[in-house]
Amino acid sequence: MNAPDRYERFVVPEGMKKVAYERDMKVMNAATFTVEREDHTIGNVIRMQLHRDPSVLFAGYKLPHPLQYRLVIKIQTTSQSSPMQAYNLAITDLTKELDHLKAAFEQETSQKQAEYY
Repeated sequence: MNAPDRYERFVVPEGMKKVAYERDMKVMNAATFTVEREDHTIGNVIRMQLHRDPSVLFAGYKLPHPLQYRLVIKIQTTSQSSPMQAYNLAITDLTKELDHLKAAFEQETSQKQAEYY
């Protein structure tokens, strides 16, 4: 079959960066981030987190091709911030939210296990 191997969906090849940054020369305070080996799940979460930031004017993503596991995120910010700062803040905030969700889940499951055993 012509389909790529399954591991190619999530394993970043040696020598390739996970995230690449490219400044947009046509639009002020805009940039493109290319994230390797990710899909709509991560793209939509990052986009929604970027929309929560008041300094972000535009945030969008696309997958260039269904068989290429590459996510392209475009960000435009106000003059008070840069796209790199907005991206880093979004990733940091998402990490905190997921850590909190994990801790709450583990606490609830341990309580339920204690009730049943």
